[in-house]
Amino acid sequence: MRSLLAPIAASAFLCLAGPATAQPVGQFPFALTREGQMLGAVEGEVAFFKGLAYAAPPVGPLRWRPPQPTVESPEMRTAYDYGAPCLQPSLADANEDCLTLNVFRPFGVDGPLPVMVFLHDGAFIRGTANDPLFDGAKLAQAGLIVVTVNYRLGAPGWLTHPALSENGSGNYGLMDQIAALHWVHDNIAAFGGDPRSVTLFGSGAGATSIALLMLCEQARDLFQKAILQSPPGRARLHSRQEAEAASLQFADELGRLADLRAAEPRRLLAAETKLLAKSAHGFAPAIDGVLVTEDIAAGFAAGHQSRIPLIIGSNDDETDFDSEPDVEAALASSGTTIDELRRLYPDLARSSDLAARFYTDKVFSEPVRLLARLHAATGAPVFRYRFAYVPEARRANPEGGHGRALQFIFGAEGVPGAGILSRRDREVASRMRSYWTNFARSGDPNGPDLPHWDAAAGSDRLLLMTNDRIASGDDPLARHLDRLAR
Repeated sequence: MRSLLAPIAASAFLCLAGPATAQPVGQFPFALTREGQMLGAVEGEVAFFKGLAYAAPPVGPLRWRPPQPTVESPEMRTAYDYGAPCLQPSLADANEDCLTLNVFRPFGVDGPLPVMVFLHDGAFIRGTANDPLFDGAKLAQAGLIVVTVNYRLGAPGWLTHPALSENGSGNYGLMDQIAALHWVHDNIAAFGGDPRSVTLFGSGAGATSIALLMLCEQARDLFQKAILQSPPGRARLHSRQEAEAASLQFADELGRLADLRAAEPRRLLAAETKLLAKSAHGFAPAIDGVLVTEDIAAGFAAGHQSRIPLIIGSNDDETDFDSEPDVEAALASSGTTIDELRRLYPDLARSSDLAARFYTDKVFSEPVRLLARLHAATGAPVFRYRFAYVPEARRANPEGGHGRALQFIFGAEGVPGAGILSRRDREVASRMRSYWTNFARSGDPNGPDLPHWDAAAGSDRLLLMTNDRIASGDDPLARHLDRLAR
């Protein structure tokens, strides 16, 4: 890695510019944001700025409060390293002081450039934008700015305690995401980005967050396009009463109410772990009447969402290493028997395969089609896809496919969660990135040398990405999905 340190001359030049000023592309990767001067580093053709704070650390008296502004500094800050992941049981280096984001931009390219903002998955209780899988360099090489965001998770992110929530909302993670979008709006020009051309994209919990932001008045006009990858669009959100009941159980584990904001992080994690053992989805966005007023499907059906261009889709297999309880819950709540599944999917023999197929279609494939149709009904451009491509090295023993498309979008290889891609894998990845980046530029994923992607327009047309080809066509699962919808 080649890091370029700005000398005194660069500092002097920066001091002459105003806040969030776009700098001419030159020798040094620096940006003058509203918080002060930021010095990045360069690797290959991409400049990056890591660990940029978009809000004050939510610790001590700021724990379980809306994100607060950062403090402006007259000193130049280096932005070479990621900040800490947000607090979660599975990462030893996680920390409450985590409201940071990372910016990747093509080095030596003038702006204003389109901006892509990524929200990570992790069921709202784990994950980080700092994951090597989400390195934005490959996307940035296509001539865009890429921003990846950390937001509060688990109990710090979603605790709806009646004695703590000042505005009646415990959706602190969603507040963080909105604060990060405000930071992008105010500062991205300093990195060569166009604040009027922002595309939000994410998978799973990230996609759920984006759908909620599309329905949220407080996020209006902060982004102009959206990509929802594997959103469980019919999932019912917790009511405020349900969220408060779970939060009171959490507080009981900690002891006195006065200790909640003073408790050590390890105690928070211990109490969170106990609650999650009883309810795996105990910490997640809830209907608070402030930021979230309705379930996603209901909001889209009412036409309350931002009427912006949308890519939406799912994977052909949405299971992962820890989804067995969710698969069993989906099957149990539906009242569907294995014999009924055999009639629905006659080509599958094993009970485990039947349950996984049903889970994928019931929780992801059918709701994705529903949201696509509802959004197209508003007159907004909609492009639906299904990703069924399996990396060549994994076809003999394919593992769960939830999140598999992310490696192809980011182009990561040889890092945890992403193996080495074959030549054919890289061709598919290149095409997929081209669709995503074309969409970020214009709201239309199509471009030269790409198979044409038909707009959904309320129909069953979608882009199918299989091991054999990438092509638009009628959804081969349409009859199955019709049955599930009924």
